[in-house]
Amino acid sequence: MKKHLEVVAAIIVKDGKVFCAQRRYGFLNGKWEFPGGKVEQGETDEEALVREIKEELISDIKVEKYFDTINYEYENFSITMRCFICSLIKGNLDVNPEVHMSKAWVDKDNLLKEDWAPADRPIAKEVLKLVSE
Repeated sequence: MKKHLEVVAAIIVKDGKVFCAQRRYGFLNGKWEFPGGKVEQGETDEEALVREIKEELISDIKVEKYFDTINYEYENFSITMRCFICSLIKGNLDVNPEVHMSKAWVDKDNLLKEDWAPADRPIAKEVLKLVSE
């Protein structure tokens, strides 16, 4: 049986641009993603997301509202990724070099041109609708 992970991701939009980060490790090395990570036992989704952004991007966020859920089957594991609209409270979303190699604020014209991690691609399509309204 495949391992299943419960993960959360932050959708951060500012001035019509969407924040994304480029992974540095693992089989998704070089792929772009919405930042976040695993929900630890005893944490709410919101608590996990705030913790992950603080760890990975040295910034504080406010989780505003639920956005969407994606279930995705990778070759060796599956994930349920719950995504939330978030706002930046403090920090510059600086990447932790152990986790990410780059960051970008992407406008709607370029959002789907990025090389997204497979689970993040359908979310990027939904986020495009959000920033195109």
